[in-house]
Amino acid sequence: MDEILNIVGLLARIIIIGVIVFRLFRILRPFEKGLIERFGKYNRGAKPGLNIVIPGVEKLIIVDMREQVIDVPPQEVITKDNVNITVDAVIYYEPTDPQKLVYNVGDFITAATKLAQTNLRNVVGDLELDAALTSRENINTQLKLILDDATDKWGTRVVRVEIQRVDPPQDVQDAMNKVMKAERDRRAAVTQAEGEKRATILTAEGERQSQILSAEGEAEALKAVADAQKYEKIAIAEGEATAIEQVFNAIHKGNPSNDLIAIKYLESLEKIADGNATKIFLPAELSATLGSIGAISELFKEDKEESKELTDE
Repeated sequence: MDEILNIVGLLARIIIIGVIVFRLFRILRPFEKGLIERFGKYNRGAKPGLNIVIPGVEKLIIVDMREQVIDVPPQEVITKDNVNITVDAVIYYEPTDPQKLVYNVGDFITAATKLAQTNLRNVVGDLELDAALTSRENINTQLKLILDDATDKWGTRVVRVEIQRVDPPQDVQDAMNKVMKAERDRRAAVTQAEGEKRATILTAEGERQSQILSAEGEAEALKAVADAQKYEKIAIAEGEATAIEQVFNAIHKGNPSNDLIAIKYLESLEKIADGNATKIFLPAELSATLGSIGAISELFKEDKEESKELTDE
């Protein structure tokens, strides 16, 4: 019996020693830092890795140094132009001093949430509805500066603040939707009008260019025809000039007979009569020529009769 009690006592001592040893050595992860209190008073800090904490005498408080997020609940805010809107936000922060974070504030999450809600009302309340809807970046920047300065004594740094939603009342949303629809319709009408205007301008420009090209083509064609007619008339005039010169030389340089002169007069009469004039005036000297023409006509007549008699025989 005594041996059993000795064995139980030994096992109890081993367990107690094991628990003491287990409580004596504490391991912190890389993103953790610790605060060691001795008899309720801050004694020293604990770094990541193996740390010795005397059980029953010292207490280890572990602080997570990673970036944390706080979700600020939605709240109603009145804008500068007296519109009641609902706003919520998200705060990202990271601990910088675990001693301040533990000893300078009792509940950091609650304190930061209330601080964000209060300052959110102040910042958004200084803006009109349109500015509150379109100036989220400005609101985020102002809130970050305010919260970062206020939470510095709590051993934290506010990394950024993001506004999640800005919801105006339903009637305001309906009015805004109508305004946006009217604006889209106006832009569509302007775009369509601009397109039609551009199309009309391009069509008119094309027609004008086509008419210019057509006129230039007709001008070139008329010029070519005129040049051809000019060359034709020049050639005809040169031919007539050559013929007249030859006739003149034959008349004046040779020994023309009255018969030749009469034939040339007849040819001239033919050209004179080929026109629109209703009256033709002949020179007085033409009488002698006409007499020669009559004589020539008689000679042709006699020759014709002689030829007929010979045929009859």
